This record gives sequence, C-alpha cells and structure tokens, in this order.
Amino acid sequence: MKLLATPRFLREIKRLYPLEKAALDEAVRSVAENPEVGEMKKGDLAGVRVHKYRFNAQQLLLAYRVAPEEDAIKLLSFGTHENFYRDLKRE
Repeated sequence: MKLLATPRFLREIKRLYPLEKAALDEAVRSVAENPEVGEMKKGDLAGVRVHKYRFNAQQLLLAYRVAPEEDAIKLLSFGTHENFYRDLKRE
C-alpha cells in the first residue's frame, strides 16, 4: 500500500522536533503494516480511523483513511486529543 498525505499533514510535520517526528514515523509504519490497527470512527467521521500512540508521557492521535480502490492509506492529521476531532471534522 502506498501512503498519501494531505497538504495540512505535510505542513504540520515541518514543525515537529526530531524526536517527535521519529515517534510519528513509527506510528505511520505501524499503520502501513496493519491498516486495521486504528479505531474506526462513527457519525461525522465515518470511514476515518484513529491510531493512538505515545510520545514521552503524552498520548497522540494519528487520523487516516484507507482507500482500498486506490490501494492507498491517506494520512489526514495528527496531534493531541484537545480539539483533535473538532478540527478533523472541518477538513
């Protein structure tokens, strides 16, 4: 499966410190190996999966969508839980 990323996702990556980026890269690798690892959302976010991972003592979320017809995983967003789902709905 190939990985695609939204422009917002790519912009946000540039702001990360190297250790934060390494933690995100590890989470993306685990999603690429097993797209079912994330929890499927319902309602407004139907079709979106969210994988939870840790950096230091903080829990972070990685939102993605699997597109089987394109054989791709589209990375939507990542960040802390605060306002994460609200911002994700706006995309």
